Amino acid sequence: MTLISPDGQVKIDFVLHSEGKPQYTVSFGNEMVVDTSDLGFDLKNQPDLLTGFKINEVIRTNNDETWERPWGETKFVRNHYSELQIKLTDKKGTDRKLNLFFKAFDDGIGFRYEIPKQRNVDSVFILSEETQFNITGDPETWWIKASHDSYEKKYRNTKLSESATVATPVTMKSGDSTYFSIHEANLTNYAGMTLTHQEGSTQLKSDLASWPDGVKVKAKLPLLSPWRTIQLSKTAGGLIESNLIVNLNEPNKIEDTSWIKPMKYIGIWWSLHLFLETWASGSQHGATTENAKRYIDFAANHNIQGVLVEGWNHGWDTWLNEDSFDYTTPYPDFDPEEVVRYAKEKGIEFIGHQETGGNIPEFEARLDSVIAMYKNLGVHAIKTGYAGKIRVFGQSHHGQFMVNHYRKVVELAAANKIMINAHEPIKDTGIRRTWPNMMTREGVRGMEWNAWSKGNPPSHTTTLAFTRMLSGPVDYTPGIFDVKFQNSWERMPKWNEFKERGLTLQVRTTVAKQLALMVVLYSPMVMAADVIENYENQPAFQFIEDLDVNWEDQKVVNAEIGEYITIARKAEDRWFLGSITNEEAREFEVSLDFLDKGKEYQATIYADADDAHWDTNPYEPAMYLKMVNAETKLKIKLAPGGGQAIEFKPINQEEK
Repeated sequence: MTLISPDGQVKIDFVLHSEGKPQYTVSFGNEMVVDTSDLGFDLKNQPDLLTGFKINEVIRTNNDETWERPWGETKFVRNHYSELQIKLTDKKGTDRKLNLFFKAFDDGIGFRYEIPKQRNVDSVFILSEETQFNITGDPETWWIKASHDSYEKKYRNTKLSESATVATPVTMKSGDSTYFSIHEANLTNYAGMTLTHQEGSTQLKSDLASWPDGVKVKAKLPLLSPWRTIQLSKTAGGLIESNLIVNLNEPNKIEDTSWIKPMKYIGIWWSLHLFLETWASGSQHGATTENAKRYIDFAANHNIQGVLVEGWNHGWDTWLNEDSFDYTTPYPDFDPEEVVRYAKEKGIEFIGHQETGGNIPEFEARLDSVIAMYKNLGVHAIKTGYAGKIRVFGQSHHGQFMVNHYRKVVELAAANKIMINAHEPIKDTGIRRTWPNMMTREGVRGMEWNAWSKGNPPSHTTTLAFTRMLSGPVDYTPGIFDVKFQNSWERMPKWNEFKERGLTLQVRTTVAKQLALMVVLYSPMVMAADVIENYENQPAFQFIEDLDVNWEDQKVVNAEIGEYITIARKAEDRWFLGSITNEEAREFEVSLDFLDKGKEYQATIYADADDAHWDTNPYEPAMYLKMVNAETKLKIKLAPGGGQAIEFKPINQEEK
């Protein structure tokens, strides 16, 4: 049976092998992307769901709708697909059943399993999901090595056959113009999926994070798996513009979303990673009432909507020794009631921080009181953290146990009108459509790695846009101005230690690229991450002040994975553009045809200086104005490790 996308370019062929084995293939245009691949499950103490099936019923449907989201890369999303449902039963007439759902979109495919209720069986224990992705050829691949605890790794670029077990999204390029990325959507009451394969092979197979007893998924029937997804595009930028992942999630369950608001934020955070201040109590404690008010004042004066404070509660002195946090008791030098009152007076949203240290049983036991505390304070945003190993024997960050925990936090927060920014999270799989208070998450080797390690290379962020960001918003925390730590080195207590280890600590970008990253790496909560002293009297900070983060539309202007990307985003009547490159300098001409026709715009441009370089001359972006319109061809010049950020503001005749 064949399923074809609305535009006729994407094709799924379902085959039931003579042995009753379900299989599928995927084609894009004239190219076979996934050759014959198996489907099914191996179960504990039950017959497997792999072979011996016959087709009992086939249902075909089509859908074309447009839905509006409260926030996102675009305001409206078209959900247009063809669907094939196949209900399988045992050839021998037993009650063994398996249902398969396939959807073909113009931008890719999704398929999922349903294990329906079966006679004398009310639960299922999955030992392995036998889903295969038999990739044709040996495509160029951008990947990180799979872990069931962390996604914070540098991306590698090899042939697929040279990769290891990989995390998703994993992105590939086949031939000259076929780009595709494998991931999953609507990860609910299930284990996170990685992909394994034998060395030298290009046949990938699902590998799920397990419970301590080796079982991967435990659930009552009926059980719906997440969607297994393949985003498809003839351009690298098309992957970014795809809405496949969110479309495969259920509609919004929050009736009143007026309290869910995108924002820019700053906070007591970067100073902690630079060891200028501490999470723990003492003379260098960062989370003091006085310090929080300084940040609130700065935010109020510079069009920043939120302030994050980390290290305010008891437990930071001892948590690395397996001791626990006190999630609601502040240190003596921090008064949460006064800080929140002061923030509200200034029109600023206070963002609470709750690190768990992986102690899930204790955190869940206190979760109701934690959420109640923030609700009573009138706080509408929390950053959660799960640093370190999960303190439950045999459990990992990405297994079913933690998938359900993360969801429990999001749903309880939604009931109390609280937004979540999760760090050390389960991967994003588009659940933001269903629970739009799930704003953003880490799940990435972010900015902080530049403060205490060899850091991230310039190509890192030009790869993230086509890999990690395909899953959803990423809290990368850009906006560092003192990229070589000139204002911090002598005050850093660990300076001598780093020097002895031969570490040259710096952020490997120009300042102009830091501005551009705030547009390129999408998040509805964008942190201007540097300490506020480094923003004082800096003309380039005007871009951050003027930046909007509540987008209505987007366009990828040009892109190549790991090389460069230029993306434009629209907020009401203004457009913002970010362009970044890897270690290579670049010059190109871009069309501004995304601008509204018939309007003149003032472009405020923050560009790399002529002699800029991420290592030798990263500071002081060139700033200038230019009159442009939709007919303009704009020349963009990027330094090695550099970038360019532009605000396009419509002007009237008098202003012109």
